[in-house]
Amino acid sequence: MCKYLVVFLLIGAASLDCSAQQQKDKVENSIERPNILFVITDDQSFPHASAYGYSAVRTPNFDRVAKKGILFTKAYVASPGCSPSRAAILTGRHNWQTEEAGTHGSSFPSKFKVYPDILEEAGYKIGYTGKGWGPGNWGESGRKANPAGPAYNSVKFVDSPEGVSKINYAENFRQFYAEKKDGQPFCFWFGAHEPHRPFAKGIGQKNGKKLEDVVVPDFLPDTREVRNDILDYCFEIEWFDQQLGKMLAQLEENGELDNTLVIVTSDNGMPFPRAKANTYDYGLHVPLVVSWPASIRQGWVNTDVFTMINIAPTILEAAQVNNLQLSFPMWGRSVLKEWLNPVSGSVSHSAFAARERHSSSRFGNLGYPQRAIRRGDYLYIRNFKPDLWPAGDPYALISRGQSDKLELSDYGAFYDIDAAPSLTFLVENRENKKLLYFLDLATAKRPWEELYNVETDPSCIYNLAGDTSFSKIKAELKNSLEHQLIITADPRLLGDGDVFETYPRLEGVIRAFPRHE
Repeated sequence: MCKYLVVFLLIGAASLDCSAQQQKDKVENSIERPNILFVITDDQSFPHASAYGYSAVRTPNFDRVAKKGILFTKAYVASPGCSPSRAAILTGRHNWQTEEAGTHGSSFPSKFKVYPDILEEAGYKIGYTGKGWGPGNWGESGRKANPAGPAYNSVKFVDSPEGVSKINYAENFRQFYAEKKDGQPFCFWFGAHEPHRPFAKGIGQKNGKKLEDVVVPDFLPDTREVRNDILDYCFEIEWFDQQLGKMLAQLEENGELDNTLVIVTSDNGMPFPRAKANTYDYGLHVPLVVSWPASIRQGWVNTDVFTMINIAPTILEAAQVNNLQLSFPMWGRSVLKEWLNPVSGSVSHSAFAARERHSSSRFGNLGYPQRAIRRGDYLYIRNFKPDLWPAGDPYALISRGQSDKLELSDYGAFYDIDAAPSLTFLVENRENKKLLYFLDLATAKRPWEELYNVETDPSCIYNLAGDTSFSKIKAELKNSLEHQLIITADPRLLGDGDVFETYPRLEGVIRAFPRHE
């Protein structure tokens, strides 16, 4: 393991020197440092925005940013879970490189520097509203504020729709903006709580949304219950989009929009069975738009695979933060040059992803370790513990009444799937063989490796890993994944993977399960 760590440090140092020189070469001094508005929803899959042609949802403000800049069609997060995905965005590092921050509900080691802190040191005013990094305990490791910045959450709605956050995001942004000095650039993180569950059941239809507009992914049954659940999810996306529009209007009123780098995305996929908390396409593939009207060409569609660990170094280069010295350098690379001079399809990009613990879903609070690579048309997945249940053990020990007597339950035990009408419908109807098929897709044990053509099979139903006609593709992706894990010192590949199980869960319940067999 030591020799690999030496290789990792040498490569990291080399990339740091190269990055500093590239920043110096690429950014012209005549370009004004932009403001940064980073916008992230909570649990939204691609293609659920109207800019992508999804008719069940209307997102005029997301679409506006796309028209003013770049619409990405293959953006991939580093993890299918909230806090590890956000940590990767903030640090520019793979999840297995961020220790506790690479799992769910733990801490965020202060030795991993985040781009908002770096920008604050460079003179930017920083802050966030809604959900920053989380869930987890950022103070456990000595941090003085959420890694996204100081919180601006005091302004609340007096009246807002059922199910959505009471935080008035736009008015909190107004308060933040009023506090900055004249001429001072800002870096603001708008973390919507939407469309995270729970939803107000039936709110989609109550607001005029139509069941026939829903496109049901192949991993879910096409039933009225599921379509209604998706409509409620779409309503929450639309609520978020309205708040985004109010922030854009404020920037326009203040004459700041042209020189603001606006990035709008999500932290992971939709909160449905086999999507969120899974390294399948619907867990990792997210919406992404970027605009900077003063510098980025408008109306461009980027069809290359894009990894979100590139966000932090790109923001820093745009802000002209040069000669950056980090003890733990960012592994992502700045793509500012590509954004300023867009040429799609010129490079074969890869995106890597990881999953460790999500919720408390197994005996001993064990996670479900996965690694994945997305390149070209294909997604390759390595399941490191195929003997474990991917959505959580089928049976949980639950407390009954005041007696604290523990009893075995097989309902609601799949805690790596958010509680949802769709999940309830599948569990309650599992005696129906057609519906059991969909429940098994989400919960049954999985093989050591999986391979999917996500261009023809975005729902990741047909595993090609055992098909000899795809042996060459599988071998290439497997080798590329293993190479990346080695040079970045991933403990899972280097024989110390159980270190991830030692990271404490500091937020959320610890559930009781029968001993794993």
